[in-house]
Amino acid sequence: MSITGLGPHGERAAPADKISLSDAEAAAARASRFTVAVVLHTTTSDWSRQELAGIVATLGAYSAAVVDVVDCGFDKQKQNSELLRLAKTGINAVISIPIGAEGVVEGHRAVSTAGKTLVLLDNVPAGLMPGADYATIVSADNFNLGEIAAELLSPHIPEEGVAGILTYGADFYATNEREIGFRKWIGRRRQDVTLVRGRFVTIEEAGSAFDRLLTENDDLDGLFVAWDVPALNALRAIRARSRKLAVTTVDLGNAAAAELIEGDLLKGIAAQRPYDQGAAAALVTLLSLVGRRPPPWIAAAGMPVTSEDVLGAYQVVWHAPAPNDLREARQRRLAPR
Repeated sequence: MSITGLGPHGERAAPADKISLSDAEAAAARASRFTVAVVLHTTTSDWSRQELAGIVATLGAYSAAVVDVVDCGFDKQKQNSELLRLAKTGINAVISIPIGAEGVVEGHRAVSTAGKTLVLLDNVPAGLMPGADYATIVSADNFNLGEIAAELLSPHIPEEGVAGILTYGADFYATNEREIGFRKWIGRRRQDVTLVRGRFVTIEEAGSAFDRLLTENDDLDGLFVAWDVPALNALRAIRARSRKLAVTTVDLGNAAAAELIEGDLLKGIAAQRPYDQGAAAALVTLLSLVGRRPPPWIAAAGMPVTSEDVLGAYQVVWHAPAPNDLREARQRRLAPR
């Protein structure tokens, strides 16, 4: 699948699955035994675990090591202070997902000013430029993820219906792109649909943000939520109101996969490939450390997932078979009633 979105500075994407080291570069990386820190918005989501797994496994294949993993808990102040701390250490590189465009510039700039390679995931702090302040940004094709979510939701929205967008309140490039992609697909293909919008500041607030959105739009027919963890909170809020509302989201986490198999509310997922994105981030970190300048934006294509193909998609996304509970749930779903 081709990459449809552009990078944060209008860059065209280099495909994540085309990033590789030459034999000479691989040998140089192994001889250097680089050390890397990973700074994440959270380490508790399935996305984060898979992203980190891809980073750790790929660096390890080239004798590099992750020596520090920071969970920022979506706290910009903590992210800044941790990056300032890492800038003073002897590590060679930092892979970081900036929590927002504002408020974390100082820490990220300090890492690169200290002479360390800085690779970004998903988002770029305002004013930082590739090649000068960071090596590259690695992400999913978030614009296309929004398009996929819109296409999966569309069959469940009636003619002249209303679709809600429940998105992150921070200025975050990845979720902004998903919303833009969703809106543009609906604008092209479902001009009859009215779009309304709600925002949550924290993941825990997603349920109450949905309640506010529904109170303001009691004719809501469907909902797109920016990613799977807040979507789960929104699903609980929908059930508390005894509503039947079609929902789509991004990321094939375990709980979201179970919801998709159940199929009563969650109708589709635009799946990222976080393990593959983590592997690509590790590779470009090594490329930069051995002296090759990587492309400024690297992206991995997403994939549409429904209850019909969730087990096969899980294998692709997780690089592992779906766990027994998901397989058993799928069998129960298929059993005659």
